[in-house]
Amino acid sequence: MTTPFSRRSFLQASMLASLPLATAKAQPPAATPASGPAAPAIQPTKGAALQWLEGSVPALSNGATVGLPWPKGAFPKEQSFVLAGAAGEVAVQTWPLAYWPDGSLKWTGHALPAGAGLSKELAIKPGKAAAAAMAVRVQEGPNAVEVDTGVIRATIPRKGVELISAIRRDGRDIARGGRLVALTDDQPDASAGAVRQTSYESTVKSVTLEQNGPVRAVLRIEGKHRSGQREWLPFTVRLYFYAGAESVRIMHTFVFDGDEHKDYLRGIGVRFAVPLTDEMHNRHVRFAGENKGVWGEGVRTLTGLRRDPGEAFRKAQVAGVPVPPLEQMNKQVSSRLNLIPAWGDFTLSQLSADGFQIRKRTKPGHGWIDASWGRRAAGSGYIGGISGGVAFGLRDFWQRHPTQLDIRNAHTDAAEVTLWMWSPDAPAMDMRFYHDGMGMETHEQEREGLEITYEDYEKGYGSPVGVARSSEITLYALAATPSRERMAQLAEAVQLPPQLVSTPAHYLACNVFGGMWSLPDRSHPLKARIEDELDRRFDYYRSQIEQHHWYGFWNYGDLMHTYDEDRHSWRYDVGGYAWDNSELSPDLWLWYSFLRTGRADIFRLSEAMVRHTSEVDMYHLGQFAGLGTRHNVQHWGCSAKQVRISAAVYRRFYYYLTADERVGDIMRELLDADSKLAAVDPVRKLKDAPPPGKFPVRAAFGTDWGSLAGNWLTEWERGGKQRYRDKLLAGMHDIGAMPKGFFNAERAGYEPDTGRLHNLIGDDVKASHLNAVFGAVEIFAELISLTGDAAFEKAWVQYCAMYNAPKAEQAKVLGKAHNGTNALQVGHSRLTAYAAWRSKDAALAKRAWREFSHPPAKPVRTVRISGPAVLNPVDEVAWISTNDTAQWGLAAIQNLALVGDYIE
Repeated sequence: MTTPFSRRSFLQASMLASLPLATAKAQPPAATPASGPAAPAIQPTKGAALQWLEGSVPALSNGATVGLPWPKGAFPKEQSFVLAGAAGEVAVQTWPLAYWPDGSLKWTGHALPAGAGLSKELAIKPGKAAAAAMAVRVQEGPNAVEVDTGVIRATIPRKGVELISAIRRDGRDIARGGRLVALTDDQPDASAGAVRQTSYESTVKSVTLEQNGPVRAVLRIEGKHRSGQREWLPFTVRLYFYAGAESVRIMHTFVFDGDEHKDYLRGIGVRFAVPLTDEMHNRHVRFAGENKGVWGEGVRTLTGLRRDPGEAFRKAQVAGVPVPPLEQMNKQVSSRLNLIPAWGDFTLSQLSADGFQIRKRTKPGHGWIDASWGRRAAGSGYIGGISGGVAFGLRDFWQRHPTQLDIRNAHTDAAEVTLWMWSPDAPAMDMRFYHDGMGMETHEQEREGLEITYEDYEKGYGSPVGVARSSEITLYALAATPSRERMAQLAEAVQLPPQLVSTPAHYLACNVFGGMWSLPDRSHPLKARIEDELDRRFDYYRSQIEQHHWYGFWNYGDLMHTYDEDRHSWRYDVGGYAWDNSELSPDLWLWYSFLRTGRADIFRLSEAMVRHTSEVDMYHLGQFAGLGTRHNVQHWGCSAKQVRISAAVYRRFYYYLTADERVGDIMRELLDADSKLAAVDPVRKLKDAPPPGKFPVRAAFGTDWGSLAGNWLTEWERGGKQRYRDKLLAGMHDIGAMPKGFFNAERAGYEPDTGRLHNLIGDDVKASHLNAVFGAVEIFAELISLTGDAAFEKAWVQYCAMYNAPKAEQAKVLGKAHNGTNALQVGHSRLTAYAAWRSKDAALAKRAWREFSHPPAKPVRTVRISGPAVLNPVDEVAWISTNDTAQWGLAAIQNLALVGDYIE
């Protein structure tokens, strides 16, 4: 029977939920975990040391943004900060990202001007903000917004086709008419007949100034692509301007909202014009290749001719500097310049991860000439003259193939540049589901399919409508043609934007993200083996991305789920064993690994995963908006649309470490995802799921409510609507009030309007091996620390202690043994460790180590497979799966932190 909820208890919960944020009851932050090495004696209240992520000081910075945590109570929300460097204090723009329950700052964002902080001795410290030597200035008008960085000035119209009507430098237009373009075919290829193609351009609906200097200004542009009367493909474009920068950073996002059986995207990109006034021989094209190589030529070449114009002319053109006056040129050449072809069109295409090509032609109607080739282009180019032009780059260029950079009409008074995020030279984007259902029409038939391929199929649920992709572009308005060395630096800044971070010791000392991690520790032989194994597993997955080419527009950033030992490949085509889609939280394993090590390679892989999983693996509009998709052959293919995949718990690390607005948007898209649970019931196919009774939804505490709790906690600490904090606190209260706590909440009745949870099973006890492996452990630890809810903590510690406990002990404590499996015993050992840590129980701590260590983890030992057995050599591990590694990794990290002193 359902446990009654009395009027008195309801009023108590309501009073707690109605408290202002600053006065909510909070437990003091837990001390550094009593295990492993103690955190270095740092004093976060005096500031945070900064370091460049890749270690070395970058050659250039277009402006940088970093997020930093602070201990509870350290700084009030009005606190100002400065950047202290080797050359003195630098102006920093600061804004709050999150608050502790007492109202003090928990996370702050900090923006640095272009060229600032290019040293190793950096720290953000409390103090009076220094004045910016060169400030960003924004002027808002009724028809346009003007942004001036001190070097360039951009005009952003409020309506119309253009995103940026002009970028000026030194009073001269460097770029004009920036807009979005898209191409669609009405069928995937010509095999079914003639293909009809349609062209679309952006139409701007709104422009919002989100941040207004003095160091950084951010504009958000929203609209759709339009052709005739049809508008579709909604987009969000953010423009980032930094003080002193000669560049603008563009974050472009589109959402697919078409019919996958009729709308085959053939190209999507950003296009703008570059005015040209210099002579043909003083106009230049640059493309960044690989290994910092640069392909560069003049529009009208002066080298390699039958007659020599003179060494000074040849060297000047190759260098991209003004050639001497023509009267000094060999007259045999100067009198025949008009007979040297002027090349107007250039294309760099990257149609696979391992091959790019550069082609050029004189003008439309004439043949293309192959110019150069390579493997992996850096994805940047330049068109302009000795008096200036535009360098442009698309991040993750080869990783997200097929991509393309086009320069057209370089022989006229205005060249046209298009950065294609999907190359029109590639086959059209085919997003249709990959099979016809194979006769599965009922849930019973679908369960049979699940039995054989692990794929949760359901007709109509494999839709891509609502999935998205974001791309990062940088435009440089340059006063002159860049040297080849300079071009390589610009391209490197596009592909690997300089990122500031703090130290692992600082993150740990601030007690953020649950506090259940520690710095690497090799003080004991077993600890050393665990640390080595953590490194080996990450290195193995990093190598698998390359060996199996987990690249491509929709794929880059994801991992495969399980290996096929017979075919010597991952199970890319077997139902639910293919793309992982955050199953069992590899995202968490990677982010905690970065926090404790500070490794750049871990950060960059985690960053790519956030960009992918938060865009492609979840829905941003339509019937599944706010929900994610379980693992499948296609990222959107599985019919299990769940909050456990879209959850903010996977996104908040990147948001807080970088202050990324796009990820901030996505986390707010999730806040009402619970409203979809009734229509898209996660357990609608299960035979033994308890009926919801009089409640709208059945929700599991871990895979459903725990994910919602992470969404709401993030909104609470970001200072958002209190409605979500109230729902969070109501659910915590209800679980704590159930007679068997979390063992009554394995499937609970749930009310989306209020966040209330209700016991559906009376005094019975139930458990699922999935409930604690999608971020619930980490989020619940934070909730306990932040709220001091004693009943919730008691229920959670009981669950943690009892899940892996012997059946007899479960029966003694709970009245009967729960029905959960030990399929993830190692992953659940961290629950035992948490219970031991909170209750200071040495016996539990030792049991946690036994659960983690027995059977011992199989170390990653690769076997090189080559020859006729495989197409390409691979490093194979017989047992490996993302799920095993993610859960083992999280258990290793958290056990080392929580009960490391109890190793036997």
